[in-house]
Amino acid sequence: MASLPIIVGFGGINPAGRTSFHHSYRRLVADQLDPTSLQETYTGLATLMNLLTYSDGSFKSADGETVNLESWLAQNRAYIDEHTLVREIENSYFNTRAVPHHTASRLTSTLDNAMTFTLKARHMPNMLPDNWTAHPVKDNPNLIEVSVQGDMDILLTDIRESLVKSAGQVPTGFAPGKLYPSRNHPRGLQLTVYASSDAVQSMGIDWQQVSAAVSPDQIGVYASSAMGQLDENGSGGMLQASLRGKRVTSKQCPLGLSEMPADFVNAYAIGNIGGTGANIGACATFLYNLHQGIEAIRCGSKKVVIVGGSDAPILPEVIEGYRTMGALAEDNELIKLDSGAFHADYRRACRPFSDNCGFTLAESSQYVVLMADEIAVELGANIYGAVADVFINADGFKKSISGPGVGNYITMAKAMASIRAILGSEAMHRSFIQAHGTSTPQNRVTESHIINETAKVFGLKEWPVAAVKSYLGHSLGAASADQLAATLGVWKYGYIPGITTIDHVADDVHASHLNILKNHLEVGPQGTDAAILNAKGFGGNNATASILAPHVVSRMLEKKHGSKSMKNHAVRNEAVTEKAAQYDADTIKGLSKPLYHFGTNVRQGDDVILSDQEIRITGYENAINLDLENPYSDMT
Repeated sequence: MASLPIIVGFGGINPAGRTSFHHSYRRLVADQLDPTSLQETYTGLATLMNLLTYSDGSFKSADGETVNLESWLAQNRAYIDEHTLVREIENSYFNTRAVPHHTASRLTSTLDNAMTFTLKARHMPNMLPDNWTAHPVKDNPNLIEVSVQGDMDILLTDIRESLVKSAGQVPTGFAPGKLYPSRNHPRGLQLTVYASSDAVQSMGIDWQQVSAAVSPDQIGVYASSAMGQLDENGSGGMLQASLRGKRVTSKQCPLGLSEMPADFVNAYAIGNIGGTGANIGACATFLYNLHQGIEAIRCGSKKVVIVGGSDAPILPEVIEGYRTMGALAEDNELIKLDSGAFHADYRRACRPFSDNCGFTLAESSQYVVLMADEIAVELGANIYGAVADVFINADGFKKSISGPGVGNYITMAKAMASIRAILGSEAMHRSFIQAHGTSTPQNRVTESHIINETAKVFGLKEWPVAAVKSYLGHSLGAASADQLAATLGVWKYGYIPGITTIDHVADDVHASHLNILKNHLEVGPQGTDAAILNAKGFGGNNATASILAPHVVSRMLEKKHGSKSMKNHAVRNEAVTEKAAQYDADTIKGLSKPLYHFGTNVRQGDDVILSDQEIRITGYENAINLDLENPYSDMT
């Protein structure tokens, strides 16, 4: 019997805030929360945004004054709301009205006169152009006088205004690089450190206890970014250096690689010597990694897996790249969507399945911890749900590499079929879908047709459709992880987030069998048994996951392991729940720090004890077995 991949921890950061314990989900449905949950979430956002600190038993404002928390939150909730989710790009990223730019120009000397100017000697080019004459300035050898006869091509420093000014940004004031010795890490990796730590600590089980429960090679980390790290401290700085007159640093090339969101977890968070991998599938990247993780658990090669993704693409160059594809929502097009408007409504930039004009870029870093069901029961782990399956299919021959194709029909149908196979036909009617929902005119037609046809053939009517990009924007490789985090929140609080940025469904959307939610839908914590996460990526990278609700998973575990084992699990879970709750409480107060171990417990060859039957590594409790079975015994 295959092991079921149980979700035992999750965490991260996106435009709605911290992910663990459903805080980012709570921000989406804030008006539906009970007073305690609402206060906890906004308090956590306030400390995350460095608006409040906690010390000596009380909360303090930025100027150090002790505050009455309830009244302070009432006065500042509007500010927190305005500085979370999709909004106008803030100057801390870049000034959208003055983006640095170079204009190519040509200078021409007049008549027979040469152009003359001076340069510092260290600024002279290595290869002197043919029409240059240069000699040192008298009495100042550090200056060179240059005469140019004819034309000279130059780049003039200039600025331009970005035609796209909206994005899904993490809460204003959140500074992940200040929470640990970030050493010029690219922003995507700073978010990685925070997010992976949040996920691991959310378990309520010390990592040492987890690693002691399995062999070191039975742990895997699968994570990546869709585009790599493209800012100044990553590949972007490396590629721009020569054109900007700067030097490439020793960190820019390696830290820019797309697999770093896995490598950083291995090297600096948990010290993993087991499996690792970084799958890339454009906007379906997280689900590609999730597929590898659950396959490793189901086949038994891994017992504990961390899956994640991290993307920080809010950069003028990236925005311009997607804009010139015609993919992003430009300001002038947003204005046209609202009759009589004079300014773009940045808060409603992303409008899935309604009249829209393009998607909205976002940043996010998300991680989940999965355990084989027997390990989760043994450790008394929290059960947030389980991953039933992930299906991946390409589009076949394509006319345009960015255009949609047939692959998503296959993945959607398989995901629904997997729910039917595991839980029966009735469970399909107790499901909902987190649509890819990018807010492009093409997506609203093509994806709605895929979802509608799937609902039709499986006999569903009024199938609830959510699209969290309407709140968060499109975080590229991490987008499906944002969907997963929101889904887990539904099974805690009972509300499927509505697409509140729209007031109508577009005429060309296929919805005969769908309920495209314009408002939150109350279903109750146990009102749905399963969810579908859908992702459509450039290049024909389609992936769809089927996720099982925690109350369903608990029934499955009891059937497999028996009531006695589950009672023992419940007893062990008491301490786990208490420890997890303490981490949440400390993090709400801003007291928790990311897991970051730099240069500690580094193992070398002297720490390896080899035999022909096993490998032991100093610091790891269990050995790695070398007494392997022949997988081809029927052939040899």
